[in-house]
Amino acid sequence: MTMRARALAIACVLAACTLSGCAAPPAPHARGEGLRIVSLNPCTDAILARVAPDKLVGVSHYSHDPSAASMPVAEARRWPPNGGSVEDILAAHANLVVASSFLPPATRKALDDLGIPVVTLGMANDVDGNLAQVRELAEAVGEPQAGEALVGQIEAAIAAAAPSDGRAGPATILWQPGGIVPGDGALVVDLMRRVGLRPASATRGLGQGDRLPLEAVLVDPPELLLHSGPRGDEQSRALHHPALRKLDLRSAEFDPQLYYCGGPSLIRAAERLAQIRDEAA
Repeated sequence: MTMRARALAIACVLAACTLSGCAAPPAPHARGEGLRIVSLNPCTDAILARVAPDKLVGVSHYSHDPSAASMPVAEARRWPPNGGSVEDILAAHANLVVASSFLPPATRKALDDLGIPVVTLGMANDVDGNLAQVRELAEAVGEPQAGEALVGQIEAAIAAAAPSDGRAGPATILWQPGGIVPGDGALVVDLMRRVGLRPASATRGLGQGDRLPLEAVLVDPPELLLHSGPRGDEQSRALHHPALRKLDLRSAEFDPQLYYCGGPSLIRAAERLAQIRDEAA
């Protein structure tokens, strides 16, 4: 697999794991004392590591990969990784599984047959939806107070990152590996707005995962270009294109680890976006 293909594959998996709310809450007997949770995606890994670390017995293998994790890998390695198979879940003696809504039907049926409750999560389109998901997941694992504490930390970080003068900042594009942009209705775009970065007009009408080619950036350039991804991929080469380098725009790196997920990632993402905004000013 090429570097670009690997980056796109990771992006697709993590986008599928972005959170919005809980479905199929665990059975009452699975809550509280004795709960053993296996998380199957890196977004929920990071939340559970904060709200229920003593109940977490396994994290997604993505959280042990620096290019895919949504929390520091050193922290994720406190828990063993799993590949999402029923065998891995049974080996961890889990009595609750947290997964994305893309959990394979065969895996879900096997867990249902084994009597192991599953919490499934979809996608969050904005900060408020993601904070609601944090609360719901914390409630589902019997840790509502820890969930409220984490929500409070996220809200405080976003408030601290908001522009002090209330004015909109530079028109901005977040260019992801392969020339993909988050587009309207993406969690990271809502966060960008909250810290004073305006989505550039070139991204209007584009949805989550749409591709913005170099030509469109040249025709309608932003004031600020956020970029990420492995060196040598198509987007990285485009950043050094002579035509782009002639434009009077500022650029900054924005680590994918900060925008693939919500939850605790929003704290570091808000701080980094505010830093970029202030440096661009």
